[in-house]
Amino acid sequence: MAEDVRAEMVSTVFQIVVAPGDRVAEGDPVVILESMKMEIPVLAESAGTIASVDVAVGDVVQQGDLIAVID
Repeated sequence: MAEDVRAEMVSTVFQIVVAPGDRVAEGDPVVILESMKMEIPVLAESAGTIASVDVAVGDVVQQGDLIAVID
């Protein structure tokens, strides 16, 4: 079952750690967001393969925006 990785707050995409096809374990970082000069890692909640990365570095995301999908 696919898992959507979503933003938890308004922030800017600082770094993308994974690419489609990469394997991730539960707790691995997917992207690093930046808000108020703080770096916030967004972690995989389950193991799987990255199906898509739906943001680019510099994008501003809102709470609930799709960041990536893990299959």
